[in-house]
Amino acid sequence: MTQKTIVMTGAAGGVGTLLRPRLAGRYNLVLSDRGPAPDDLRPTERWVTADLTDPASLAPLMAGADGLIHLGGYSIEADWDTVAAPNIIGLQNIMAAARDAGTERVIFASSNHAVGFYPRTRRIGTDEAVRPDSFYGVSKAFGEALCSFYADKFAMRCMSIRIGNIAERPADKRRLAIWQHPDDLAQLITIGLEHPDIHHAIVYGASHNERAWWDNGAALALGYRPEHSAEDHVDHAMAEQAKLGPNAVGDLFQGGTFCAADFSGDVTRSLNARLPRP
Repeated sequence: MTQKTIVMTGAAGGVGTLLRPRLAGRYNLVLSDRGPAPDDLRPTERWVTADLTDPASLAPLMAGADGLIHLGGYSIEADWDTVAAPNIIGLQNIMAAARDAGTERVIFASSNHAVGFYPRTRRIGTDEAVRPDSFYGVSKAFGEALCSFYADKFAMRCMSIRIGNIAERPADKRRLAIWQHPDDLAQLITIGLEHPDIHHAIVYGASHNERAWWDNGAALALGYRPEHSAEDHVDHAMAEQAKLGPNAVGDLFQGGTFCAADFSGDVTRSLNARLPRP
């Protein structure tokens, strides 16, 4: 069977670098970022330099693509204009290019920061209202909405993955709840690209984490079976946690320091708020 051609934006970033060897044998990958091609391209990989804020560069990128793994954009908190250019306008640009190219499948790298203002004491699913903790988180909530729109309006099949933290092992106590091994992310992406019944699915990017703040039933219902457990790395994570100082706001909320930055709100009200379901 002919391998599908899948575009991966943000391919030079940390997550893209971890995913490439895990997906290269299954798909023909068209890798893209703003910079030049890396030196380690595999036979099933091709590089196209493109900028999300330049629509003219995206049409040749998406030509002939069966699917899109969209990791591109600004990946940390910043002022609104810095975040909005790639994460709002750029996302619409790449989604429109995918639609025009006839690309059916889209994997959108959403983030735990779309729901970062939920307390750590509350377990949430994907049917709760978004509670972004930053402009970055707002851009990810927007991206989920845009994927929903493209699924309904243009019959594209989309999966928004609220990624926790992608690494070989969790880096601290907070990440014991939200960590995902790259193998498990690759499995979830493959489901999003191949499951026959997806319309727009929102799932959490998390491995088997006993301390999880999230109910990932939506992913499990699609066949996701994480192979890695955060508890296997608890000694390392807690040793690293001991090096960190306390954070009066961040330690209360799932988004951590993203919640604490520039915070001038009412902690008690935010902790106790019960938002209506969307």
